[in-house]
This record gives sequence, C-alpha cells and structure tokens, in this order.
Amino acid sequence: MRLYVETMDAVLVEFDETGRVRFENEDWAVPSLQERRAILFSAQRTHGDLLELVEVLGREPAQPPGA
Repeated sequence: MRLYVETMDAVLVEFDETGRVRFENEDWAVPSLQERRAILFSAQRTHGDLLELVEVLGREPAQPPGA
C-alpha cells in the first residue's frame, strides 16, 4: 500500500489491525489524533478519486467524432 498524506508530506506504506502505521523510511508508530485525521482525509479523497476512475473507465468508450 502507498498512500500519500499531503498534509504530512509523508507516504503511508503499512498499517496493522491495532491501528499502528508505518510511513516510508520510518518505524511502526501509533498515529496521533491529528495524524489519524490527516490519514483518513487522504484515504477518503483517494478512495473517491479511484471510484470515479473506475466509473469513467468502465463505461463504453465514446465514439470518436466522424466515426
């Protein structure tokens, strides 16, 4: 997994079921409330972007003009 957390300028690379996270080039840690909010915001935004991409690419291709 790679999730860029813009407000932290960090890349989340792993998480576990206990809520610990690991950022690129860092050790495992329990995120602070502020870090949790930043991670959740980035994850929700990325999720929405990915859903939109799936929807757009899943449609029938548009016919080029003059076809």
